[in-house]
This record gives sequence, structure tokens and C-alpha cells, in this order.
Amino acid sequence: MKTILQKFSVPFRYPVCFTHDVFAPKNAALSSVLRPPASGPARVLLVVDAGLAEATPGLTRQIEAYFHAHRATLTLVRPPLLVPGGENAKNGWGNVREIMTAAGMEHLDRHSYVLAVGGGGVLDMAGFAAALVHRGLRFVRIPTTVLGQNDAGVGVKNGMNEGGAKNFAGTFAPPFAVINDFNFLNSLPQGEWIGGVSEAFKVAIIKDKPFFRYLCKNAAALRNRDQAVMEKVVEKTARLHLRHIASSGDPFEFGSARPLDFGHWAAHRLELMSNFTLGHGPAVAVGIVLDSTYAMLKGLISHNERAQIVKGLSDCGLPVWSPLLERAGAHGEPDVLEGLEQFREHLGGQLCITLPCPLGKKREVRRMNLALIREAIALMKEEGMI
Repeated sequence: MKTILQKFSVPFRYPVCFTHDVFAPKNAALSSVLRPPASGPARVLLVVDAGLAEATPGLTRQIEAYFHAHRATLTLVRPPLLVPGGENAKNGWGNVREIMTAAGMEHLDRHSYVLAVGGGGVLDMAGFAAALVHRGLRFVRIPTTVLGQNDAGVGVKNGMNEGGAKNFAGTFAPPFAVINDFNFLNSLPQGEWIGGVSEAFKVAIIKDKPFFRYLCKNAAALRNRDQAVMEKVVEKTARLHLRHIASSGDPFEFGSARPLDFGHWAAHRLELMSNFTLGHGPAVAVGIVLDSTYAMLKGLISHNERAQIVKGLSDCGLPVWSPLLERAGAHGEPDVLEGLEQFREHLGGQLCITLPCPLGKKREVRRMNLALIREAIALMKEEGMI
């Protein structure tokens, strides 16, 4: 047998910008990243979260006015394409196919751009569509939710839900650029405002104890919509996510460890069980409490550390219990346990769960004791019913 061992590396670089009022004509954040090719203005297909457009009257006109002001270097190839927001954006192939069809009809090439403005679900789905056309169009994200700006919008994953599984279809495709406009956070409903803070707790609990303390200290300010505090939290959380992607040695997740999915094996299952009426942020908060309770029962964190986690999340206004946790599945066991098998399959065949050990650090475990998970659920129920 003769073997040629092929080996090469490709460096990825993309800016993650933080600004206010991104579509003000004098704001150069967007025009500076949408670089035109030598042949003429940059050609851009615009995808907008329909829920965001409804909540922000005049948004599409403002965007079109921005492109008109920069018409020497930027061109919208067609009127903005409105797609459903939230998790519905990711369910099935309909929206993905619509974006791909529009890209084809407008003859976009690999130097053209797909610009998505909206929440994490819209960004995931639009990024997936962009990655499939010509094996990858230039994709620029403008996240408009806390969850999008501090987590979903800054990483390298895209995807959609299919076959009853969250993110069943997807790609690893770094964006061309990310622009976080803090002004979009002002109009968020309270649930979306605070929901994304669960991702801040997630990364702080396993990586940054001083940041965890900051979150707990400022829980009331976050709950009461202190814009300055939220901006600090979003930027710090985004930095921690980006640092992990760059330094973990596994940005495209070829291995089994997923530290940034702490609390997510249960969260993803709870979202599916609720038919996505339980949002990702609240589901992650419940998943964090479940895994932290399990870690306490295993002796990885103390009772006091676990109490700090629960109090911090609760003080922010995030849920720390869901009745879905005790819903029985087909075999009488808690249905949420199906999330372990789905997570194992998603990881590549070997289960790897991240747990705090101690607060501010992490440990990867390959097995979960089902009896201890049931005990953790019982403890959470007892506290949640008080």
C-alpha cells in the first residue's frame, strides 16, 4: 500500500465589532467590512429577521438608505428578504432554500455577501444557507439579541433543525465579519433581554470565577435593563467565547469535548420537548442548574458554590426549574434523559459532558450516573415548588 499523507492548515481571521447605530450613514463599521471587488461595488443579499423588522418600524428603509448613501461601494441586489425569527427560522429547509434560491437568481458569486440581521436562529440558518451556495459566500452577521451578540453570532457554527433534532444539519464556516450594534438590545422584550445572560453564566461558571462574581453582583442591574452593565457582559462573554474557539485547539470540534456546551445537553432536549416554547436562554439556565446540581452530588462543587449559581441565575430573572424535567418518556424515565443520547450522537459517538470543578474551572466526564440525575431533578423540583 502507498499512502500520501496530506496535511495543511488554513488561518481564519474575522473582525467582531462593537458599535452603536450601525446603519447611521456616517457609521463606517459595515461599509469597512463589506469590501468591494475590483469589478465594482460589493453585491449584498440582505436577510432580515421579520420579528425584528416588526418591532423596529422603518428598519428596512433605514438599511436601504444606508446602502444608498454608500452606493459607490455597496449594492443591495434585491429588496430585503424577510424570514421568520426565533427557532422557527431554523426548522426545516424552507427558509434555507429561499435564501439559496435568491442567491442563485441574483447570480451571487464567492465575492458576494449575505448579510443577516436578526437573532441567533436567523443567523444560524442564514449562515448555513450561505455556506452551501458555491461552497461558501461571504457571510456577515449583525446579531440583534443578547444571545446572538455574546454567543451564537460570534462563533463558527451554522445550522438548522431537522428530524426532531436541534442543529441536525449544519456546517462549520467562520463568518466574514460580525458587527454587534448595542442599540438593538434596547427594544428586546424582557425574556430575550435576560435570556442571553444564561450564556454568560455558562462560560463564567467553567472558565472565569471573577466574571461569575460580577454577574451575581450585577444581577439586579441586568434584570432591570441597565444598558451599560449589559454591554460589558455581552463584550466579556463574546471575548471568552472567541478566546476558547481560538485557543482550544479544536475550533471545528473534531474531538468530543464541548466546554461551551455546558448545560446544553438538557437544554436542547427541553427546547424540543416544549416544541420550542421554552427559549434557548431559559432552557440553558435550567440545564446549568441541573448539571451544577449533579456536580454537587458528585462532590465536584460545594453546596455553597451550587447555591451561588442558583441564586445568581434566579436574581437575574432566569428560571432555575422547569416541570418538563419530570415529564416521563416512553419507558417511564424522565424524557430529558433522551438528551444524553442525542448529545452523544451529536458529539461523534462518545459522550463528554462538561461540569464545574470547582466554580470557575471545569472537568470533562465520559459517563453520567442516571440515578444521580434523577436525584438532582428531585432536588430541583423540591426547591422549585417552594
